[in-house]
Amino acid sequence: MRYMLVRHKVKDFAQWKRVFDSHAAAQRKAGLTVEHVLRNMDDPSEVFLLFEMENVEKAKSFVTSPDVPGAQEASGVADRPDIFYLHE
Repeated sequence: MRYMLVRHKVKDFAQWKRVFDSHAAAQRKAGLTVEHVLRNMDDPSEVFLLFEMENVEKAKSFVTSPDVPGAQEASGVADRPDIFYLHE
């Protein structure tokens, strides 16, 4: 299995989650399946996303697409995301 782990902070989790959920079709098109949406217990504004990914190149293309900065801004992402590509 291959995974993409994303960590970032958000200004308002509820607002971020609405925008995040609205991009489910684009995520699936990129071969990404959300496995977990997690929040840091000590800092609830810090969000971790674990996606199962079909293809690392498609996943990288998705996160570097020109649409991503606008979606991050609209959702209230408060810092630069850390992205890790992982395998078992």
